[in-house]
Amino acid sequence: MSSFYGISASKLRRYYRNKLSGFQDWEHRENARDGLIFPQNISGHLSIDETCLSHGELYTVVTNKEAHGKKGTIVAILSGTKSENIIPILQKIQHRLRNKVQEITLDLAGNMGLIAKRCFSNAVQVIDRFHVQQLATEALQEIRIKHRWQAIEEENQAIEAARKVKETYLPKLLPNGDTVKQMLARSRYLLYKSEHKWTLEQRERAGVLFERYPDVGKAYRLAQELSWIFNTTIDKIYAFTRLAKWADKVEQAGFRSFNTVSRTINIHHKKILNYFDNRSTNASAESFNAKIKAFRSQFRGVGDINFFLFRLTKLFA
Repeated sequence: MSSFYGISASKLRRYYRNKLSGFQDWEHRENARDGLIFPQNISGHLSIDETCLSHGELYTVVTNKEAHGKKGTIVAILSGTKSENIIPILQKIQHRLRNKVQEITLDLAGNMGLIAKRCFSNAVQVIDRFHVQQLATEALQEIRIKHRWQAIEEENQAIEAARKVKETYLPKLLPNGDTVKQMLARSRYLLYKSEHKWTLEQRERAGVLFERYPDVGKAYRLAQELSWIFNTTIDKIYAFTRLAKWADKVEQAGFRSFNTVSRTINIHHKKILNYFDNRSTNASAESFNAKIKAFRSQFRGVGDINFFLFRLTKLFA
């Protein structure tokens, strides 16, 4: 409804903002977009991540895992992601409170690692396993996409050749009924899934795909084996051994993109292996980012960032 008792929706929104919400009396009404900290929400286990509020504006968000996405979740929400800007603000929190943090989960971004190191020096840093697995999945998809572009170009050439001799081009169908181009496009989602989760149609398509492109099959098995290491390994030392053996297989496979993944794991292996202490991930931060996104969608975007942060922190800080 555009109005209620003759009052337009826009007027109602303005009235709520200016009169009912308490926003006009909020001490951060003019400068919230520069950053907010809530030291009382610090616990022994934190997450740090970045999120987008509006028009590509990135914010660094530190969250309290022990609040489970409810009130008391936000420890800090700060404009930008540059460590040189974020660190001085977080260091305003009393040292004794920052020393309470025993563990902080984060992604592979170097700036997040530096922020965690400088501001929560007692905390063990744990790189999120799902970010590591995502790199392997992206490496796998890169191989599939390379073949797809090649298939598109080959089909274009075949169509042009048929036109020159005034014939109708009929693409060759594979045993599962796909054309090569269709198979490579439709295989995208099955490559994200474990083999036991495939449908019968996906299983058939995967068989055709791996037979025609053995490198995709080999890359899929490498990506799945990395997931298996995280899923089934309990002991940290054993995990280190398994990751080293996985790196050897990657080297033998000769995939450039997987070699990059392997080097990334080698560089960050200590923080990645910390996952096996408590099996901690950054899932709580990702979940909170999803809540921000849903909150943003509910209010049809962010017109006034200060007011948006007011509402967000009222709920989660």
